[in-house]
Amino acid sequence: MARNRTGIKGVYVALEDSLQKDALVILGPRRHPPVPARAANTNTSIAIQTSLGFSTLESDDYVKAAQRLRPDIILGMADYEYLKRPGVKRLEKMGDRTLAWTQDMLSGLHDNVDESPNTPFFAPVLPIEAGLQSEYLGTLQEELAESVSGWVIYNPASVDAIPPEMLHLPRLAMTELDGPHAVLDQISLGIDVLILSFIGEATDAGLALTFAFPGPERLQSEERLALGINMWLETYVSDLSPLVEDCTCYTCSNHHRAYIRHLLDAKEMLAWVLLQVHNHQIMDSFFDAVKSGPAEPRRNPQAFRTLEDATERLADAVLPSSDADGTELEKHGFADKLV
Repeated sequence: MARNRTGIKGVYVALEDSLQKDALVILGPRRHPPVPARAANTNTSIAIQTSLGFSTLESDDYVKAAQRLRPDIILGMADYEYLKRPGVKRLEKMGDRTLAWTQDMLSGLHDNVDESPNTPFFAPVLPIEAGLQSEYLGTLQEELAESVSGWVIYNPASVDAIPPEMLHLPRLAMTELDGPHAVLDQISLGIDVLILSFIGEATDAGLALTFAFPGPERLQSEERLALGINMWLETYVSDLSPLVEDCTCYTCSNHHRAYIRHLLDAKEMLAWVLLQVHNHQIMDSFFDAVKSGPAEPRRNPQAFRTLEDATERLADAVLPSSDADGTELEKHGFADKLV
């Protein structure tokens, strides 16, 4: 369904999971967002969670997996522990470990003929102060620049740490975003590729996304729009309109709100499939508008900022609750799933 009914052209896959490769595949060591691991990283491995429980991923094993799986893009392994604040001694090790793991991967990816990586490699920028990783990034610039195809960003503020000679490389953000406002903020900071887990979270909660990036004609509007609609609500039981008027997705072209509401109430998996198809279409249209207009962020950052401000003024800051009063949410097993 996703392949045939959406514009999705790529996926991010963590080595913790498995996926049949039938699209652009970006391989990283951990899922997004990662599950906090109990153990600490070591000089040769990072702590992960697999389908069998917590474990460790050795740098050598990650290299072997990259060689075997041959993804389209490989993300470097970073000495970064999710939701843990590093101590002073730990900060001193982070750059050294990440550099060693980066060298391991690049050595394993090098083509024997021209000594260049045969798979694009994105190097991590650690979520710490620039001075604490200057030696690591300096080595990348001076010795490995030809082998690095892009950057992995864990904190948008760390973009400033990228060496000036390598600022032209694309940047992929492994950050947690809660909606379109956060997406626009990161685009304005120079992020090129985003991994959007909030789309799936909205779908899981029974929300149909409705937001759009405003064109210049909406700048004078006073109407404030919701980012999505809660399809659990009783008001949609007999609503024969599409999820969003003029939406061209498969769901809106073939089904109405009442049908989606019925499927949700019956706990039919098709409800979430149809919502996911629609929600990805909304996000596709959002990015198309960002890229195609005169306010394209790279060409005209000031105009882009104006429309970004308009988006914040004209649309709610957060997605709606999954349920108006909590009763339906609890009944259907989403008691703690508020988006």
